[in-house]
Amino acid sequence: MAGKDNTPIEGAIVSLLQAKDSSFIKTFITETDGKFEFLGLKEGSFLVMITQLGYQNFTSSPITLQADQPTFSLPAVMQEASSALGEVTLSARKPFVERKIDRTIINPDALISNAGSNVLEVLEKAPGLQVDGDGNISLKGKQGVLVFIDDKPTYLSAKDLPNYLRSLPAGSVENIEIMPNPPAKYDAAGNAGVINVRLKKNTAKGFNGGISLSYGQGRYARTNNSLDFNYRINKINFFSNLSGNFNGSYQDLTIKRAYFSPTGELNSTFVQNSYIRRERSGISLKLGADYYINDKATLGVMVSAFRNPTITDVTNRAEIGDANRQIQSLNNALTPSTEIWKNGTANVNYSYKVDKKGKEITANLDYLRYDTDQTQSLVNSTLTPSNVLLGESRLDSELPSIITIQTAKVDYTNPLPAGAKWEAGSKASFIQTDNIANFFDVVGNVNTPNYEFSNRFKYEENIYAGYLNYSKEGKRFSLQAGLRFESTNIKGNQLGNEKLRDSTFTRNYNSFFPTLYLSYLLDTARVHQLGFSYGRRINRPNYQDMNPFTYPLDKFTLYGGNPFLKPTFSHNFELSHTFKDMITTTLQFSQVQDVITETIEQGNNIFYSRPGNLGKQTSYGISITGGFQITKWWTMQLYTEVTYNDFESELYGQKLRNKGAYWFISPTQQFKINEKWSAELGGNYQSSVYTGQFITIPVGSVRAGVGKKILKGKGNLKLNINDMFYTNQPGGDIKGLGNSSASWYSLLDTRVVNIAFSYRFNKGKTLKAREMNGSESEKQRVK
Repeated sequence: MAGKDNTPIEGAIVSLLQAKDSSFIKTFITETDGKFEFLGLKEGSFLVMITQLGYQNFTSSPITLQADQPTFSLPAVMQEASSALGEVTLSARKPFVERKIDRTIINPDALISNAGSNVLEVLEKAPGLQVDGDGNISLKGKQGVLVFIDDKPTYLSAKDLPNYLRSLPAGSVENIEIMPNPPAKYDAAGNAGVINVRLKKNTAKGFNGGISLSYGQGRYARTNNSLDFNYRINKINFFSNLSGNFNGSYQDLTIKRAYFSPTGELNSTFVQNSYIRRERSGISLKLGADYYINDKATLGVMVSAFRNPTITDVTNRAEIGDANRQIQSLNNALTPSTEIWKNGTANVNYSYKVDKKGKEITANLDYLRYDTDQTQSLVNSTLTPSNVLLGESRLDSELPSIITIQTAKVDYTNPLPAGAKWEAGSKASFIQTDNIANFFDVVGNVNTPNYEFSNRFKYEENIYAGYLNYSKEGKRFSLQAGLRFESTNIKGNQLGNEKLRDSTFTRNYNSFFPTLYLSYLLDTARVHQLGFSYGRRINRPNYQDMNPFTYPLDKFTLYGGNPFLKPTFSHNFELSHTFKDMITTTLQFSQVQDVITETIEQGNNIFYSRPGNLGKQTSYGISITGGFQITKWWTMQLYTEVTYNDFESELYGQKLRNKGAYWFISPTQQFKINEKWSAELGGNYQSSVYTGQFITIPVGSVRAGVGKKILKGKGNLKLNINDMFYTNQPGGDIKGLGNSSASWYSLLDTRVVNIAFSYRFNKGKTLKAREMNGSESEKQRVK
């Protein structure tokens, strides 16, 4: 594209849209010579929209691509904007869900109800994902999802990952990729698949960025805010993101247990209510720069850090009853704790374009460090039914931990004729953890070391990997096949203490992980399309889970690790049919061996929670996802699935069989009232889910929102309410407990009203340095 004096226009935003409903497909930024090119397009009808500050927006008439007419041309000159008109902004409407051959892409900004929320709350609305009350993520009924941030794994435990995702504002996210069977390029970890969160980054010239502010009110207040800005001048692009959040919340948890004799007669009962009050806050910063050495080579550096403090106060009251359910004693407990979680990350990356045909080599070096400092007190009081104090105890703890991670990765891409491509790469990762648990019995003002719970656990894990991947996209048939090899070496060292001996263990295992994707158009009009995918995955134990020591959650529940955990391996199959690029129906089947999950054992009226391996999980089901343009102003996105889970295992000396089907449905209605106003109504429902030892109760929620474009289309103001009827409250039953039964029910702070403001800015037009760069031939790198 060029201006009226034929000067090339660099940095113009070119959007490709579906002609039938103007839905977004992809975006390109013009190069220094004003050129742009969309590759890999299939037959169909499209619109092209081009926007650039200082010029009139351009929208093409419908363009039809056919096998005998694979190219099209556009007017070469853009008209300068009239100063009398002021600045006009025209943007394409991104759908909430986009589907590719190997992944589903979620655009958080497309939903009004995502305004003011965090990434974990966005995932709750994503098709195929379920998030339980503790923040554990399942994909189509399977646990063991691996989360990446900008194509890099987080390496976080099941406990820390939800807290990290809660600290990421939705406004800082560009999109989220959901991959049940990820390509060979990605780590094989995560037996249920991979979620890749891509944060916002812009390479357009000049100074540009955006701000997102929000305030939410449930029972307690919360706020999620972010600022991203980029500055590109000549050959250097600086980018950054600053976010801050505060989240007040509560959990009102009721646990009921019953204990029986071997003949089934009731011996005693236990009812405990815990009110958990949490205040989470955090601040994170990312700074980076790309240096475009020439038109072939780019060097990049990035550093990031966060600091997330959490204050938790737990007040619980337990009633212990006899065989007639008459209260025999009471137990009150107070558990205040303070945790400060810190992270520092550094990355150096290099890319080299070997030729103009697309051959490219990329390299990444990463260093990550997580530090946690946690202090906690557990004060127990035993009372008679009439509240007379019988005894009191106090157990204090200091729980610092450090995780360091170093990785090196090299990838090579080699395009071939006729739409084919080879990819290859290798990766090495080196992980070390150091967990210290110092417990003290406190009597008066005297602290005495408690060697029953005190321990120190060191862990090392080295993984070496390599992969090959081949893909070919034809007019009707597309193929992608890959093979990844990973070698894992583990060493654990439990240092013990004065009363307990040291212990060590090692693990070494090697494995291949194949992937395959097939796509076939049954007709040239794209009415019917078939797809198939297969992948083998692994789920390794979390580092802390292999620590054999036990520590108390309260007087009646203990948590411990398991050094004998084995990795989980799974085979995942999907067969899909897509109708007119609107409705996709998918059949899925998976077999999982040695499922890593939470297990519960009961002994002497004490519940022991620890990670364990369940022998086998078989899962199969059907899902339907679709986007429907009902009218010009009404769009509906629908996802629903029915999945059958069957868990079978020997657990704590007894047979466990937990099986059953569940149904999930999530419709979202979007309404375009006029050019400035829009509205949204959505919700979800999930029936009882069978997983491991647990059967959860049905849950559901309804959400609504309204939004308005302001400030000449550069700003947005949104108001929404989530879980309008306060129905998204989890609970369930526990199976396989021998001569006992247990159930739980939680009330969470899920009904929240949010108001959010966002604004995007671009000052590139006024930069003199940009005008001096007209003779340069560097190329934009768009991710």
